Amino acid sequence: MELSVKNIQGGDTGRKVTLADSVFGIEPNNHAIYLDVKQYLANRRQGTHKAKERNEVSGSTKKIVKQKGSGGARHGSRKAPIFVGGGRIFGPRVRDYSFKLNKKLKQLARRSALTYKAQGNAIHVLENPVFAAPKTKEYIKVMNALSLADKKTLVVLPEPNENFYLSSRNLQNTKVVQASSLNTYDVMNCDQLVLCEGAVAMINESLGK
Repeated sequence: MELSVKNIQGGDTGRKVTLADSVFGIEPNNHAIYLDVKQYLANRRQGTHKAKERNEVSGSTKKIVKQKGSGGARHGSRKAPIFVGGGRIFGPRVRDYSFKLNKKLKQLARRSALTYKAQGNAIHVLENPVFAAPKTKEYIKVMNALSLADKKTLVVLPEPNENFYLSSRNLQNTKVVQASSLNTYDVMNCDQLVLCEGAVAMINESLGK
C-alpha cells in the first residue's frame, strides 16, 4: 500500500512511502487487540486504594456488654464493622493490577490496529515537521492543512521533537508520540493516524518481523 507524503502546508511533496502489507494489511485479530488494550489500561492503574479493616481502626477492644443477659446481640468490640466508625468488611486493598503479555501477541495487536486504520483510509503521511519554536497556532495550521482540525488525531514522530510536542500539548483532540512507543490503545483511540515520513520505515521494520 502506497501513500503520498504531504508537507506541513497540506500539499503533495511528490514522494510516496510504502506501508508494508505484513503490518498494515493482515487479517486483524480482535482478541489480541482486546488483551493489549486491557493490559495497557490495567498497567496505568495506581492501585493505591485502601480502606481500614477491623484490625486497623483506632478504638477500644473492651467488650461492650456482657455475653448473656442483655437481651441484644453479642458484641466484642466497638471496632466491629456493624458500628459507626468500625472497620470495613472486605474493603479495597493496595494491589498491582499489571499483568504481562507475550511479545508476539502484542505485536499482532498493533499490526491489527494499524490494519483497521489502513482499511478505513484513516492514515496520512506527513513530512518530518520542523518547528523553530513551540507554537500551538502553527500546529493547528498543520492540522487545518490536512483537514484534521476537528478529528481526534494521533501523530507519530520518528524521533523526539520537543517543539512539535509542546505545540500540541494544550490541544485535547490530538496526541503526539514516538514510533518506538506506539501502542494499540492510542491507535484504536484516534480517528485519524498521522505518520511522519521517517516513522513509517521504523514501524515497518519493528512490526514487520
